[in-house]
Amino acid sequence: MRTAIVPPPRSPRMGRGWYLAAVLSAVLAVGMCLLGWRQAVQADRIGAHPVRVEGVITQLPTGGGTYSAVSYRAGGQPHTAAALPLADGARVGDAVCLEHAADDPDAVRVCGDTYPQPVGIGLARFSVPVAAVAFVICMLRIRRHWRAVAVRSGQGRLAANLALATGALADGMPAITHGKRSRRRRRAGGRRGLH
Repeated sequence: MRTAIVPPPRSPRMGRGWYLAAVLSAVLAVGMCLLGWRQAVQADRIGAHPVRVEGVITQLPTGGGTYSAVSYRAGGQPHTAAALPLADGARVGDAVCLEHAADDPDAVRVCGDTYPQPVGIGLARFSVPVAAVAFVICMLRIRRHWRAVAVRSGQGRLAANLALATGALADGMPAITHGKRSRRRRRAGGRRGLH
């Protein structure tokens, strides 16, 4: 008598979107942290030894992903600053007051501002916590999935072992009982023959 081996239960599937979301949220959090850190470092360098210069607006931001551009001279060399916050109604050719770090002419901000790109700081302050929370949620979901897989695989192994043991016992039972019956018959037949 053969018993069918019960296949182990299928482990629940989890889409790749959770892994992708975890990676993207981690990259976003790290990138925004670096952006905020760079802005803070530049603000400190400018604040330590500020040098005031006059810049000229050469490009205005548009809706097509184009940032503003302001050209200025520092140490006799021409420089260009991008994505600086400009006043409403600013036009190309208008003069802008800038201040840069004495040891780094590329670290520049608009006079009166704290950071070179305040929008970047605001974006970093908002996006880093959101990305960190999203990463934690994704990791908890992935951990829960792998725990469920481990439990299912353990149950599957137990069911397979029980099925094998039951099958072996069922296959061995007829031989055991048949052997006992045959011995009884032989003994009974032998005794009858003697009489």
